[in-house]
Amino acid sequence: MRLAVLAVLLVSAFPAQAQSVGFLKEVAPILQEYCFACHDARRKNGKYDMTTYEKLMLGGVNGEAIAAGMPADSDFHDLIVTDAARRMPPRDKGEAVPAAKAALVAKWIKQGAKLDAGIDPKADLVRELRLRRIPPTAPVAYRFPVAVTAMAFTPDGKAIVTAGHQELTVWSLDGKLVKRLRTRTERAYGLAFLPSGLLVAAGGRPGQEGDVRIYDVNAKGTKIGDVTMLDGVADAAVLVAQLADADDSFLCLALSADGKLLAAGGCDRTIRLWDLAAGPKATKLLRSIENHADWVQGLAFSADGKFLASAARDKTAKVWDLKLNESILTHPDHQLPVNGVGFSPDGALGWSVGADRKLRAWKPNGEGKSEAALEGHTDEILRLAIHPKTPLAVTTSADKTVRLWELDKKKAGRTLTGLNDFVFSVAFSPDGTTVAAGSYDGE
Repeated sequence: MRLAVLAVLLVSAFPAQAQSVGFLKEVAPILQEYCFACHDARRKNGKYDMTTYEKLMLGGVNGEAIAAGMPADSDFHDLIVTDAARRMPPRDKGEAVPAAKAALVAKWIKQGAKLDAGIDPKADLVRELRLRRIPPTAPVAYRFPVAVTAMAFTPDGKAIVTAGHQELTVWSLDGKLVKRLRTRTERAYGLAFLPSGLLVAAGGRPGQEGDVRIYDVNAKGTKIGDVTMLDGVADAAVLVAQLADADDSFLCLALSADGKLLAAGGCDRTIRLWDLAAGPKATKLLRSIENHADWVQGLAFSADGKFLASAARDKTAKVWDLKLNESILTHPDHQLPVNGVGFSPDGALGWSVGADRKLRAWKPNGEGKSEAALEGHTDEILRLAIHPKTPLAVTTSADKTVRLWELDKKKAGRTLTGLNDFVFSVAFSPDGTTVAAGSYDGE
């Protein structure tokens, strides 16, 4: 009895300690959601960069914003809870930080505003959060259709791989789902098969992360009914290699005709070029090209692999000489965002499409002299694919159609209908006899 009383007295004298708030697990995600848009390494509103712990604690033009142990004396905390006009985020930039999350920040400050053990104070928080993210698994069945943002025929031409949500899906040509491959990336925007049969996928989570990875879609998986399930996140037999990661989505891929060079571009305005000659696990980054002022939305190699063309939201198409390692021309005629680019099979002309609704032809050397501006679509042209051997191109549009073009004659061919929404993806079959296209409504 006396021991029981003593135990009660000890519990009363030493109350349970409040649970510690983890900076990376609980506070940094709040910063990413509500603060980084205005206070990253590039913008630094108020000269305040919050993307490392060291800089967060250093503060901005008004000095230190966080007083460890004292939330009430921390300007950072005051700004996220105030109702005054100085509230952060500003009212024209987004919603206020919810009370529960603001309370979590206050608790962290009160506990000393500490950084997790083993983390470098100079570490980039966006990258640290990205590395710790566990991607969700795709649902058993989608509640709503998923936009088909990328597609590619398998090398044997018997199936099509399409972008899903947190996965890639493989379909037989009669419309039967045969495989689902889980991915870290939320949405793929570029797909290409290597000569080895491995699949390269580029994509990301808009504004959060992007990656370029190589998968083996023929790896052994597990069966659920008639569908083979593949894990491209944790299974090393499926995820063959990771070539790149970035702070935003990759939007396009291009593979040279011999399969030895790979290029990818996206929202960070950078084009990355890899040498694949030694195999996927020995892939070497040759260079990073920063030659556009906005998102890179399309890429294409010339047939001989000597030149790389790019299309961007900065309203230009450009050509890069890979041997000289320099830009040799800019084609500016679109005057609106450029979404796709390519070369004629003989290399005599460059082609580009965009928001101006035109398929434009231009000389891929010298000053990029305009040769033609072909019309036919009634809304923005979203994708361009050029047949590798014959002078035939296919375009997709927000007008819900797919159009064929006779490049040698510089004229429109057939219009293909049947889709009922913006057409976001297109691909030729390996033998060039079939075209597949996918739209926003999941068809």
